[in-house]
Amino acid sequence: MQTLINIDNGGTLTDICVWDGSGFTFTKTLTTPHDLSECLFTGIEKASEAVYGEADITRLLHATEHIRYSTTQGTNALVQRRGPMIGILTTLAGLDGDMTRAAAEQKLFTGLVADRFLSIDPVSDDETFEFDAVQQINRLTTLGAARVVVAGSSPQEEHRLRHVLLRKFPRHLLGSVPFIYSWELAGDRDDARRVWSCVVNAFLHPTMERFLYSAERRLQAYKVVNPLLVYRNDGASSRVAKSIALKTYSSGPRGGLEGTAALAKVYGLAHALMMDIGGTTTDVGVVRDGTVAVADRGGIEGVRISYPMSDVRSEGVGGSSVIQIVDGSITVGPQSVGAAPGPACFGFGGKQATITDVNLLLGILDPDTYLDGTFTLDPSRSRTVITETIAEPLGISLEEALIRMEQAYFQALSAAFAPLVTEDTTLLAFGGAGPMSATGAARLAGITRVLIPRTAAVFSAFGISFSDIGKTYEVIVPESTTGSALMTHDALLARAERDMFQEGYSLDGCHQSWQLLVESLDEATTSHLPYRPGDEVDYPGSVVSLRLTVAATLSHPDLADNSAVEADAAPAAGRRTVRSAADAVDEVPVHVLDELRPGHRGEGPAIVEGPFFTARVMPGWSFQVTRAGDLMLTDNI
Repeated sequence: MQTLINIDNGGTLTDICVWDGSGFTFTKTLTTPHDLSECLFTGIEKASEAVYGEADITRLLHATEHIRYSTTQGTNALVQRRGPMIGILTTLAGLDGDMTRAAAEQKLFTGLVADRFLSIDPVSDDETFEFDAVQQINRLTTLGAARVVVAGSSPQEEHRLRHVLLRKFPRHLLGSVPFIYSWELAGDRDDARRVWSCVVNAFLHPTMERFLYSAERRLQAYKVVNPLLVYRNDGASSRVAKSIALKTYSSGPRGGLEGTAALAKVYGLAHALMMDIGGTTTDVGVVRDGTVAVADRGGIEGVRISYPMSDVRSEGVGGSSVIQIVDGSITVGPQSVGAAPGPACFGFGGKQATITDVNLLLGILDPDTYLDGTFTLDPSRSRTVITETIAEPLGISLEEALIRMEQAYFQALSAAFAPLVTEDTTLLAFGGAGPMSATGAARLAGITRVLIPRTAAVFSAFGISFSDIGKTYEVIVPESTTGSALMTHDALLARAERDMFQEGYSLDGCHQSWQLLVESLDEATTSHLPYRPGDEVDYPGSVVSLRLTVAATLSHPDLADNSAVEADAAPAAGRRTVRSAADAVDEVPVHVLDELRPGHRGEGPAIVEGPFFTARVMPGWSFQVTRAGDLMLTDNI
């Protein structure tokens, strides 16, 4: 088989994981927010050097069957509210109330829409309807709306608005504002869910569009034939031109969940809880019995949308999250310094403290081995920033500030996943900062077993390796009859055939899965039923939808089993001074994971240096290297 490149672009670091059919090669590079395509190609070049022994980006690209790309840019943009102002024009009475019933909805509505919500009367005569539509659009743009969601009670009502708006606001004019019609994006009978889907999609679209098409243009310069694939939050991938911005939200965490599911099967974990700590966010999700939990109607910051999504919670706690004093207390996030300027120790001008600065001064991080020695950290800058922003305002020593900041970080992490913990939970900790903080946060939440994959530093990119090229469609059956369902089936089949052809695959060679979704209007429940063409469809009092999932299968990695290995003491490569309290330091052993073999074990306190990550084994914890080369940690207290 040809090579598959899997990329996970985060707010601070970008991860590249290459599968050649027999094994993984992976690397990391700093994210370049000014031009995301720069870090993409820098990462691919570094990966080519790791694969071939010398940098040869052209050779690697020409040997590659597909590049699957995931990014947290959408998630980070939404968390930090970096995006265009959104306006809503609607004919639906009371829509603003329906969209803001819960506190989470009110918060997101204020952040994305605010006062840019206007309505018109759908039953007015044509002249009045047209005049009001033009006036309200002009008012929305005056209020700052850069994109407008148009929401009607039916596709026909939106078509009426489209007819007016295209004539009065032609697309070819400079400064024209894009209109997003809600029924085009999602055929969902729930008005609030459908419009929320459009609002979030409109907010994410410009960021994703600029970068992805820029990346495609750069790939064309290398005469790459196969297209760039966007990895989505439903676990499948598709071409850039066939992707929806909304489905890139939380796509990186979905990769982490797929990787978690793969390891849960290998290790026989009934309840695997992932903790993916990136630069800006910590993403938390659950895999039960080897299966990723998926909601029919996904949630974004507590707001329901029309599309299925894995149940991932993103909290503004990351390796580059700002640690500061608010009302006399130490707080963590949600603001992040990202990769530019980055943590103070990066030396790019950062003036705010992060957990990366804390771990450097505590002695957990070695300034000369960060990112496998490809990047040197500056402790003096961390010392200056933490002294000025934390220690001096609180009137405490630098050493006491470090301990308090670490505990505040542990508590923030623990709060992110503690409600999901059960008696048989195993925490999978990954991402750049996950292994450093896992044991401290796990103990606070009552978790006694932590699994740190050898690929922890690039684990979401590793999880993308299990992705196929696919599409999911969901359409309301107009009438609850066998004939209506059959017509919907035929229309979906034709649409899927066209889309998969554009992806480069024949529908005949793809796996197809059909379901009837029967949504009860009275009980607010949804039943999933298998469907075959011609099946009887008669469900009074319900909304019936037909869902089609199509997948062109790609090759997936084979993982090592978890058979028993003989235990032996892990050799230490050296020792490191680590501060354990304001007035105490310990000399702890440092183990290098690549120099350990399956079965090697050790006791905390200890440090394990893995490929592009540092794992901290707190006092009372022990670790053992598994047959696959992963770290299994156990709390013995």
